[in-house]
Amino acid sequence: MAKFSFDNIKQQLRLLSNDQIRQVHENALDLLEKVGIYFDSHEALEILDGSGCKVDQSTKIVKFPPELVLQAIADAPEKFDIYDREGNFYSEIGGDKVHFDPVSTPAHVLISDGESVRASTSEDLKMLVKAVDFLPQLDLASTSVVCADIPVEMGDTYIYYTVMKGTKKPIIGGAIDIPGVRRTFEMVKALFGSEQAVREKPYTIFDVCASAPLKYSHISSQNIIDCARFGFPVETISVPMLGACSPVTLAGSIVQHTAESLGGLVLTQVVRPGNPYVYGGAPVLFDMKTTTTPMSALEANMVTAGYSLLGKYYGLPTHTYAALSDAKIPDYQAGYESGMSAMIAALAGINMVSGAGGLDFVAEFSLEKLIMDAEVIGMVKRLLRGIEVSPDTLCQDLFRQVGPGGDFLQTKHTRQWFRKELYMPGPVIDRKDRASWETAGKESIFKRAQAQLERVKQHPGSPLDPERSRALDASLAAVAQEAGVQVPLQD
Repeated sequence: MAKFSFDNIKQQLRLLSNDQIRQVHENALDLLEKVGIYFDSHEALEILDGSGCKVDQSTKIVKFPPELVLQAIADAPEKFDIYDREGNFYSEIGGDKVHFDPVSTPAHVLISDGESVRASTSEDLKMLVKAVDFLPQLDLASTSVVCADIPVEMGDTYIYYTVMKGTKKPIIGGAIDIPGVRRTFEMVKALFGSEQAVREKPYTIFDVCASAPLKYSHISSQNIIDCARFGFPVETISVPMLGACSPVTLAGSIVQHTAESLGGLVLTQVVRPGNPYVYGGAPVLFDMKTTTTPMSALEANMVTAGYSLLGKYYGLPTHTYAALSDAKIPDYQAGYESGMSAMIAALAGINMVSGAGGLDFVAEFSLEKLIMDAEVIGMVKRLLRGIEVSPDTLCQDLFRQVGPGGDFLQTKHTRQWFRKELYMPGPVIDRKDRASWETAGKESIFKRAQAQLERVKQHPGSPLDPERSRALDASLAAVAQEAGVQVPLQD
C-alpha cells in the first residue's frame, strides 16, 4: 500500500468519499496543531519537545506541526509480519487480510446456567486459551480475562504467561501498569532466546489506550515509549464516546479518533522510526436513556467503518472491537450484535478484529459464546473470499453433461467443489428440519455450544517443550519476585 493514497481503499463497505476522507484528515491535522494532545508523562513531553512539537510543560499539552505528523505516517510500515510462539512466520498484518481474536480483559465469566456470572480466574483463562488453540476460525490469542485469583501487580504478566504456555498463536495484549511492558519483554525473550530475536520476530502486539478526549495517561504514554524501544508493535486504541467524551456527531468523533491515533503514532515513531504500528480503536455510544456505553450500537460500528478508511488512506494496518455484544446472555441480541458488527468490520477491511466471546460492554466473557462466534467468523471469512469466476466454476461443461432435468448431486464436479465453495459449519449450528431437531433432543444453540465445549476440554492444547517451559517459568518467577508477590507456575 502507498501512503496517502485512495488506491489503498478497496473495501466493499465505504461510508466516506475521497473528499470526506481528506476533510477529516485536514481537520485532524488542524486539531493536533492548534488544540493538541495531553500527555501525562514528563519523558513523553521531553521526547516530543525534542522532536519539534510545541510543548507546554505546565499544562502538559503538546501541539504537533503537520510536517511531523506526516513524517510519522510515512515512517510507519504499511505491513509487518507476525510470528508464532515457535518463531515461525504466522501471518502478515496489513493490506486486505482480516484476523479475529477474542475480547480483551473481562472481569467476569458467564457460568453454565447461561445467565449468572462470577469473577474470572486463572482456570477460566487456561480453558479460554485451550479454546482459542482449538478453534481454527480464531487467528490470534489475546489477554482475554482478568484473573481474580492472581495478585493485581502481576495480572497482565500472568495472563501473558498463561497464553504463552497454552497456544502457539500470536498474542494481542497490553499492560495495566508501567513495568508490564518490560516484564512481558523479559518473558518473550526467555521464549525466543535473545533480545534480537524478539525484535526481529514480532510475536505480540501491544494495545495502548488513549483517554478520550485527546489525552494519554502516564501509563499509556510510558507504554508507547517502552514498546517502541523494545520493538513491540504498538496498537493505539482510541475510544470515542459519542455524546460524552467525543462529539455526538459521527464525523466529529472520527476526527477525534484520527487526532488521538496520530498523536500516539507520532510518539511511537519519534522514539523508534519504522516501529510497527496498528491504527486501532473501540468506539462506543453514550446511551442517553440508560447512561451505558454500547460498543455494539450501529453508530459505533459506523465510526469504526469511517476511521478504518483513514487508516487505509495512511497506509497503516487497522484494528477494532467487533463480534461482541452488549447483551448479558447469548440471546438474539447477542447474535445480531455480534454477527452484524463482525460483518461490518470485515467489509470495512479491518485487519484485526477483537471481541469474540464478549458480552455486557466487554465486562463479561462466555466460552459458549466464543464457540458460537467462531461459526460467525467462519461465515464472515467465507464472504470475504468472494465468488470465484473461472471456467470450472461457471460450469459450462457440467451443464452440457447434466442437461435439463439432470442431477448435480452425483457428479464428480460437486464432490470436487462442495468443500471449497461452501462453508460447512460445525455442530453448534442447527440445519436440521424440525422433525430431526426434535428427535435429536430439541437442543438450543447454547446447549450445543456446551457440548462442543466438552470437546474443547479434551483438547491437549499446544504445550511448550520442557526446556522453553522452564525458561518461561524462571522468567515469570523473577518478575514476580521483583513485584514482591507469589504466583503459581503451570505444568
